[in-house]
Amino acid sequence: MTDHLKREIKEALIRDAKTGSMSRRQFLTYSMAAGMSVSAASGLWTSDVSAATPKQGGKFRIGVHDSNTSDTFDPGTYVSVGQIQLSHTHRSYLTEITPENGLGPDMATEWSATPDAATWTFKLAENATFHDGRKFTAKDAIASLNHHRGESSTSAVKSLLDSVVDIKADGEYTIVIELNQGFADLPWVMTDYHFVMLPAKDDGTIEWESGIGAGPYKIVSHEPGIGTELVKHDGWHREGAYFDEIQFITLNDPNARQTALITGEVDSITSVDLKTMALMQRNPDILVDNIPSGSAITLPMFTDQAPFDNVDVRLALKYAIDRDELVEKIMFGTATAGDDYHVSPGMPYAPTDIERRPYDPDKAAFHLKKAGLSSLDIELSAADSVLPGAVDMCVLYSEQAKKAGINIKPVREANDGYWSDVWLKKPFVFVKWGARPTPDQMFSIAYKDDAPWNESHWQNARFNELLLEAKAELDDTLRAEMYHEMCQLARDDGGTVIPFFANFVYARNKNIGHGEAVSSAWENDGARSAHRWWFAS
Repeated sequence: MTDHLKREIKEALIRDAKTGSMSRRQFLTYSMAAGMSVSAASGLWTSDVSAATPKQGGKFRIGVHDSNTSDTFDPGTYVSVGQIQLSHTHRSYLTEITPENGLGPDMATEWSATPDAATWTFKLAENATFHDGRKFTAKDAIASLNHHRGESSTSAVKSLLDSVVDIKADGEYTIVIELNQGFADLPWVMTDYHFVMLPAKDDGTIEWESGIGAGPYKIVSHEPGIGTELVKHDGWHREGAYFDEIQFITLNDPNARQTALITGEVDSITSVDLKTMALMQRNPDILVDNIPSGSAITLPMFTDQAPFDNVDVRLALKYAIDRDELVEKIMFGTATAGDDYHVSPGMPYAPTDIERRPYDPDKAAFHLKKAGLSSLDIELSAADSVLPGAVDMCVLYSEQAKKAGINIKPVREANDGYWSDVWLKKPFVFVKWGARPTPDQMFSIAYKDDAPWNESHWQNARFNELLLEAKAELDDTLRAEMYHEMCQLARDDGGTVIPFFANFVYARNKNIGHGEAVSSAWENDGARSAHRWWFAS
């Protein structure tokens, strides 16, 4: 028997065993018949089959970073990693990002559009229930989406639904969304972590205050910024949810978070301190997931406030940053150097011919002089709860910028309340964005002129004109050209420095198993570890 044939037989045996179609004894028998030793076959069963076979039961404890006492259950206010992780555990969405980073069903089982993509129909799961036993219907879906619409809405993602004219029911389990123009990305937009499905009240609003949802687990107790206890929702409509209980424990300090994993206080953590990542990887009891993603680090500056209202000052700051050094020394290689437009290399329509802006202190000094300045003194706020090493990154950026006559004073902000007290409040800050699946979603949330999360206050008429046109354009070639121009505008005129796109680096105890693919949408498998992972032993 050739080595190639042996390998094919081994792979076929592993695939069949993972489906549960053969017992351990059968696997060992067939493996030995294929020429494997008893020890080799047993090792394969343990490492490749048993660990990859979902098992029911147990309490999964997650040490989560970036959780705040100001966090609420209102989906329109979701912003922190803690809220995102919890929302995907106790609530559900119409669609989801799959482990393979594709688009899959959740509360909607299928969807379709008219040829111009201006009318979308979503069929809803007829077996889905909320945690109190109420059935999920079209009325609930409509109220859940309308929570983010209308003049009175304060939702952060209101701009994502600007083109929606009406949402109506077509029977008990179908909704029809009518738009004033085509919107090719609408099913992808429904994966946004704000668009949870919640029970409707008689007046058309939603019940969000209690923390009820239709997700795989229901809340037993919750203390914002402290932790949450959940138990399995027996009425959940999908497969998975292998654990009996879930516990989120807020551990904003990186050292405390990793110590908790090493000592067995938690089973998984959402972010590894990269300075000690190598040590974690050498620990035989711990598995580290290092997942490339489109999670952008941004340094937005208020473009309507001096000195950032001068485009040459903005360009000076963009030339004064050495992105490659930051990736090497702060991220230890777990990132991709960016440019100053918010489209990651793995995102659809990512431009490939825009040359990345180099580190050039002389060019930075030139733009500073062009702005009428011989030097510049500014502050840059950051907190390590947003990303371990965030403050260190700002310190290193400060050292790089000095060569151009730019004096950046890093300000270490309090971990708790960073999103409520610093972001969107102070004029130059450190921000970590989660990956969005399409450029339209990212641009509509953070760069559109009237978006609530337009973190740099940037206003560019041509950019907004293109954004509106691209949303409705169904020709991929033309759409790519529009996004290319938008990226160029953001790069050369925008108020955001983008050092890099960070990998999601998180860790788990070796007895926690997951599938071969994990989503790069958010930490911990697209924030869905509670329903996709299991105890392997």
